[in-house]
Amino acid sequence: MLETFFNFVVGLIGGIAVGLQSPIAGTMSQRVGGAASSFIVHVSGALFSGLLLLLRGGENIRAWRSLPWYMLVSGAFGVILYLTLTHTLPRVGTTTAATLLIVGQLLIGVLTDHFGWFGLPLRPLDLTRGVALLLLLAGAWLLLR
Repeated sequence: MLETFFNFVVGLIGGIAVGLQSPIAGTMSQRVGGAASSFIVHVSGALFSGLLLLLRGGENIRAWRSLPWYMLVSGAFGVILYLTLTHTLPRVGTTTAATLLIVGQLLIGVLTDHFGWFGLPLRPLDLTRGVALLLLLAGAWLLLR
């Protein structure tokens, strides 16, 4: 029970981080351009990650050579995420941009779970999860209309 609560809190912190970064990113992209703001954000993220890596004793960084190609290029998805947010957020607002982001995450999440892509545990789409997904999509539709 405590582990589940902790996991939820960590997930909420991630959501808050995205919620804070998104409007900042949208504003910054209007000042310096989308690619420039993406570069600034990713350099600062790399520096922060490097500091965390040092504080954690390097973890298992040397194992990077054995990672599959799709793990090595996954940073490109971060750039795509950033550029799409900096494009949509100033044009449609924070709530709409966040809703579209969440809907995209839900859809790919269902596929990833159902097929067990990327070595993740298999969680087939069943009736209960299907109904829950439809309710979430209905909520998103209500936010977007």
